[in-house]
Amino acid sequence: MRAISVSRDIVATPRELFDLLRDPARHAELDGSGMLRGRPQGPSPLGPGDRFSMGMAQGRIAYRSVNVVVEYEKDRLIAWETWGELRGRRLVGGQRWRYELTPVNGTGGTDGAGGGSEGTTRVTHTFDWSRARLPRLIVELPGYPRRMGPAMTTTLERLAAAVRS
Repeated sequence: MRAISVSRDIVATPRELFDLLRDPARHAELDGSGMLRGRPQGPSPLGPGDRFSMGMAQGRIAYRSVNVVVEYEKDRLIAWETWGELRGRRLVGGQRWRYELTPVNGTGGTDGAGGGSEGTTRVTHTFDWSRARLPRLIVELPGYPRRMGPAMTTTLERLAAAVRS
């Protein structure tokens, strides 16, 4: 299987977490990989089918990723597929970044009752390269599967801190 997932229970409602995740301006702040450099371009907040790009860097190589929201369920699920494009043509990519939000204590619903962080939500963050173009060359040989688990754990730690502030 070409996917890795990490989960963390965060004291926040699914709505609070979803609002952070669908704001590309917050992605660099949340990123545990150190590759996102901000400067997003595109809509905010994100919705189904939205396309946005993000400044990225691997070592000294700076570039922009192009992302498309491919899964979306309000306050429950958001995923985008990332691509490297040249003149509008997709050359590499197809990896998905996915966040599933599941209330764990029955009080983190999205019915609008109450306010604040009265709930706890399990956030499952998945990096899925099963649809990637050239997965062995672009994802596996550079070692991303090995590095992404710890990076995604850091992302969830940062998400927990961001929702508290």
